[in-house]
This record gives sequence, structure tokens and C-alpha cells, in this order.
Amino acid sequence: MLDAIRWDTDLIRRYDLAGPRYTSYPTAVQFNSQVGTFELFHALRDSRKAQRPLSLYVHVPFCANICYYCACNKVITKDRGRAQPYLQRLEQEIQLIACHLDPTQKVEQLHFGGGTPTFLSHDELRQLMAHLRKHFNLLDDDSGDYGIEIDPREADWSTMGLLRELGFNRVSIGLQDLDPAVQRAVNRLQSLEETRAVIDAARTLQFRSINIDLIYGLPRQTPENFARTVDEVIRLQPDRLSVFNYAHLPERFMPQRRINSNELPTPAQKLEMLQRTIEQLISAGYRYIGMDHFALPDDELAIAQEESTLQRNFQGYTTHGHCDLIGLGVSAISQIGDLYCQNSSDLNHYQNTLASMQLATSRGLLCNADDRLRRAVIQQLICNFSLEFSDIEQAFNIDFQGYFGELWPQLQGMAKDGLLELDRDRITILPAGRLLVRSVCMVFDAYLEQHSRQRFSRVI
Repeated sequence: MLDAIRWDTDLIRRYDLAGPRYTSYPTAVQFNSQVGTFELFHALRDSRKAQRPLSLYVHVPFCANICYYCACNKVITKDRGRAQPYLQRLEQEIQLIACHLDPTQKVEQLHFGGGTPTFLSHDELRQLMAHLRKHFNLLDDDSGDYGIEIDPREADWSTMGLLRELGFNRVSIGLQDLDPAVQRAVNRLQSLEETRAVIDAARTLQFRSINIDLIYGLPRQTPENFARTVDEVIRLQPDRLSVFNYAHLPERFMPQRRINSNELPTPAQKLEMLQRTIEQLISAGYRYIGMDHFALPDDELAIAQEESTLQRNFQGYTTHGHCDLIGLGVSAISQIGDLYCQNSSDLNHYQNTLASMQLATSRGLLCNADDRLRRAVIQQLICNFSLEFSDIEQAFNIDFQGYFGELWPQLQGMAKDGLLELDRDRITILPAGRLLVRSVCMVFDAYLEQHSRQRFSRVI
């Protein structure tokens, strides 16, 4: 079975390295300021000519309250009026981007992230969606994959009704942990009742999919109290679960400096949390998709993995990796053909640039032939836990073993350790290696040694 995992503590300790999450290859660490709007316009033109379908990501950076663990690009404010000038600039960006695309290119996927998208008022959400529909070919038949991130403290039945009316059919709910002591330690007080109310509304309103986010490794967490949270979440029966490892990097993310590092669980406790969580979820019928993700067997991600069509991009695991991804808003990242580009992460710079009717593209990268090849290898491994050499050889006109000859000793070492099987035709990630698939992907990363591993979270 694809979801089979074998827990091997010795193997985990040996290969639990810091490294990228591979939502892209090359990763965002490689982005540089040599890429700007000129390259973006060329990529949009190519997308228009090829009539490729689209995936839109819209970043809403505002939150009313700060969660100490958060590493997202956000603006903490109680002033709801700050959204209006941002929306004006966001609408300008939508218009500037859309005029370089064909109005018939279908938007198969749409995702609102943040921040807290429901920081916006109902009227502002209506206004934003109307503007998107005016300039992009959003689907009206509910066949699109249209999702939004929800903070249950910022949403009620009327909010969920509005979102369904506007065309959203997927929700991702931040929960993290239900234990009150943990919640106080990270400044996110959120009851089970609040969360259940939003899920009940989503089910009644026939949202197609519900995802819940959990984090292990937070202050005051123990294997016992986190297991209770997981049991409660299983009772809520989300279609998907994301179980993230908390990476404590206070030197990079200022809010994390408010966390008492003495209250963080030990590495051994974190391992026990993850092991118990996996056992609980698998026993409850969830499949391990990869990285931090689990899904019920009838979920689209699980089905795509069974059919070897699962893909990965800046949205995480997806069934829409064939789409050109257009990122809108401060810090948003686009992936259009072989171009990656990112908007300015500074809110004032983003708004001021668009006020002068210029796009806020600040950095990016144009993939070369080697990037495309390694991207395909990493994509196959991280999505399907296997790689057929012939697929890569035919697609890129290479001899796989010859091209990657210098990596062979590392792969043979991993095979000897039981992470994978390696033969003349393929790599197969074994059940004991699936939790460590990032470590296998890192072997193929040509850029990794150029950067401090401290920029990345650990695998487990």
C-alpha cells in the first residue's frame, strides 16, 4: 500500500537533517533580484500562447492577533480599515496581470491565504471576488478547486455561507493544538466548539473538502496531551490533515522570541508525538500522502497518488501542478512555465509600487535545463515515492546513471541503510524511508551545499 510507513528510530535519527520542503525546485532561497517584471511579462505571454489553465493564489496578510509560532508574511492590526488601501492595490495588480493573459484561460484552482483572509469584511470579500471574476475566467459550475484558509475565531455561519456563495468549495482550518496551556503559550486561544461550529457549517453548506492544520513541537506540548488533540481532530473527520513540525527559529521570525524555549518539548518527545500521531491517523483510516500530509482514501490527493498523478508546488501537494500559478498580493510567488517570481514582501513597498501602476515583482529565477531535470526527479520522489529512470531519460534525453553518477555512492548508502531500493531501472522509497523522503530529494539538490542548513526546518 502507498500509505504504508515503517517507523525506524535509528534511521530517523541518522537522516533527520535540515533541508527544503521542495514546494519548488530550485527553492525560493535561490531567487535573485535579476528577475523582474520583464521576465514576468514574457512568461505570461507564453502562458497565453499555450492556453495553459491557471491557478490563482491571493495573499491577504492581515491578522487581528499574533500567533507566536507563525512564520508567515503577515500584518498584525486591529484596524480593519487597513484592508481597503491594500485591496485597491491588489485590484490594480489583478488588472495589470490579467491584461497579459487570455480571458478564456480557465482558473482551475483558486486559493486565498494569509494572514487571515476572513479578516476582510463580507463586502470586501464580495468586492475582491467580483474583481477576480471580471478579469479572470473563474468557473461557475463548482468544478474548480477553490479554497480559503479559515481562522475559526474570525468566521461564523454567515461567513461560511458567504464563502460558499462566492464559489469557495474547500476550507483549510488552522487549529494547531487544543490544549489550553499550549494555546496560552503561543497566544492562540481557540476552543474545540469554535472549530466544530465552522466544520459543521462547511459540511451543511456542502463544501467539498475540509483540511485541518496541526503543529507538533510547540511549548508545553507533551506526547500525551498532543495525542488527545489528535483524537479530538479524528472525531471531526476532516478530509485532509497537515501535521507540521514546529521549527523554532527566533533569530529569523520575531514573534517566536515570545516563546519560552525552556518550555519546548525535547527532540525525543517530538519524535514520540509524530510516531503516535501517525499510528492514530493510520488506525483511523487516513493515508500518509507524504511530508506532513494525510488524507482519507477517497480524497483527491490520495486518489492522485494511487494513479501517480500527484504533483507538488507552492500550494503543497496538489492535483493542479499542470496549471500556471499566478501569485497575487504582498510576498506572493508565481510559477509560470520555467519562471518563478515573487512580489515584494514589504507591504508599503508593494502598495507604493502598484500605486505607480507598476508590478511589485522583486525577485525570482528562470530555470535552466539542469533545474528542469532535477525538478522532475524530486517531484517524482516526493509525490510517488518512486522514480522510473526511463521516464526521465525519455523526457530529457539523458542516461540517468551517467548524468547522476557522482550521486550513486550516496544513493547506495541510503539503499544499504534501508531508506530505498536502488536498481538499474528505478529508485523506490521503502516504508522506513517515506518519512525521510526530503533527505533523499536533497541528494539531487545541486544548490544545497551553497546555503546554511539553518535556513531550513528539519525533516522530522
